[in-house]
Amino acid sequence: MLVLNVTFKCFPGKNKEFLEKIQAEGLDALSRADEGNIKYDFYLPADGSDELLLLEKWEDAASLLKHSKQPHLARMAEIKEGLVKESVLEKYEA
Repeated sequence: MLVLNVTFKCFPGKNKEFLEKIQAEGLDALSRADEGNIKYDFYLPADGSDELLLLEKWEDAASLLKHSKQPHLARMAEIKEGLVKESVLEKYEA
């Protein structure tokens, strides 16, 4: 199993807007439906910072690779424009 922690470092006050746009287009649900997905959930910080955390779990590297080529993931990259200044990815094998 692969576990990914993705921290989106958003522009001030933009993390909720980013999350709302993702959910409005159903991009999170589409990612959850991808073959091999175990978990795909977003979390807003309790401390009120401008970050947004995405926790992903995948059955294997092949599933993650297939997900990375999906149009809904490309759309998420488009939505990031103007809302997210940096993304930090941490990847773990379990």
